[in-house]
Amino acid sequence: MSKTRSFQTSHYPCRRDILAASVGIAGGAAAGGLVRPTRAAAPLRLVAGTRTIEVNGKAASVFRLTGPDGKSCLTLAPGERFNVSLANATNDPTIVHWHGQLPPWTQDGFPWKQTPPIAAGATRNYDYAPIPGTYWMHSHHCMQEQLLMAAPLIVHTAADRREDRQEVVLMLHDFSFRSPEALLADLTKAPVGNGTSTGKGMAMAPGMASDGSTGMGSMRMGSMPMKVTNPASMKMDLNDVTFDAYLANDRTLADPEIVRVASAGRIRLRVINGAVSSQFWLDFGGLDGIVVAVDGHAVKPVLVRRLPLAMAQRVDILLDLPGSGAFPILAQVEGEHARTGIVIATPGSPVTRLAPDADTEAPPVDLSLERVLRSAVPLVPRPVDVHHRMTLSGGMSPYAWSINGEYWPKVTPLMVASGQRVAIDMINQSMMAHPMHLHGHAFQVVALNGTRIAGAVRDTVLVPPMGQVRIAFDANNPGRWAFHCHNLYHMMGGMMTELRYPNIV
Repeated sequence: MSKTRSFQTSHYPCRRDILAASVGIAGGAAAGGLVRPTRAAAPLRLVAGTRTIEVNGKAASVFRLTGPDGKSCLTLAPGERFNVSLANATNDPTIVHWHGQLPPWTQDGFPWKQTPPIAAGATRNYDYAPIPGTYWMHSHHCMQEQLLMAAPLIVHTAADRREDRQEVVLMLHDFSFRSPEALLADLTKAPVGNGTSTGKGMAMAPGMASDGSTGMGSMRMGSMPMKVTNPASMKMDLNDVTFDAYLANDRTLADPEIVRVASAGRIRLRVINGAVSSQFWLDFGGLDGIVVAVDGHAVKPVLVRRLPLAMAQRVDILLDLPGSGAFPILAQVEGEHARTGIVIATPGSPVTRLAPDADTEAPPVDLSLERVLRSAVPLVPRPVDVHHRMTLSGGMSPYAWSINGEYWPKVTPLMVASGQRVAIDMINQSMMAHPMHLHGHAFQVVALNGTRIAGAVRDTVLVPPMGQVRIAFDANNPGRWAFHCHNLYHMMGGMMTELRYPNIV
């Protein structure tokens, strides 16, 4: 830190002055705490559009998801139904996924052939009972997510309103002035502009095949899975892409958001890692934080001052300020000095300039938090009915990423049936971490590297290089469900498969 600077104070769109925090966020209807929703008289209007933001003094044109109040967020009151009309005001097709929510599969926001992208100028309606907690929404069409087609989705509970805590939402992004097409071309060594258009000026690189049946625009490399002959001799890769900036609520540390709170304030901080290819270490600047939920689902409280956050994961932290002052909340990129963040400050407290780079390089994001998390509402014990194995493979040269030796869209679905208890072992045979996200289900982490735990309930879990993670869930949401690495470029390089129930066509 250096000289004092008077930053502009602003509030992220989701922030409300006084909201309550509950250490018992329900993991779903069965977990309790979810008021039976009533159908709204008219749907909430959500608009997919474009905007211009300033990043370190330079203008950039990006996407935007705008809620009914004109802000980049969608917030639902306790018991409110997810009754939403999504209007595509861009010049390109789009489709928005409600990440972590459990809707019917045809409302999940994934471009299956039965649910193609929304055409420019068109509107699509969604109506389902949401589960409460910290979630987010992002495009699942081509690489629009890289261009900030994403926003928080916060579903409150009645308990949130009863407890006296100020709510602060922090959403992280990685940002490049270059197009996603150019970034992917660098990785695949493919010429930019050749191939089939995928929207927003993007092209599919030669040697890849699009899934015409899904409208996904995803890609399949024509290479074989990487065979690891001597894992000990291989070097871990951390970051595929060199980004121009890292954003916290759309701003960098050159002009961070200053959130004003009461002296000795009590805060619920909801953090969303919306980055497409970056993982962070969160640092609370000496404050003691209490983790009470991950991926929207309650956990037994864990005291932290620093924690890892993989791509697409969320964490709810309770902070009690010791008095007056300015308190930086920083997110440093793994393997780098670069960082971003916001500042929580009491009225009248000066805010000093924060350096965009930390003094030391951050270590790789790991499972240190995952090992100590315990679900507040774990799965009811019962025998496993079906056990699947997913081998995650791939490498940087050629840039290709597979599941069980297959590349999307030419994959063999993982079959499950309604009522089954399902276990899935994910074995990472590559030297990069993979944050694996399952659509339409909340799973419990039940083993890490062969050690059994009664871990957190999540929708996204990190599988480290050469590591193993076992998850378990009840098959209670029939349909077709994507299961993929949430590193956008790994997914575009083939690392996606399907979880399917029978008799779904």
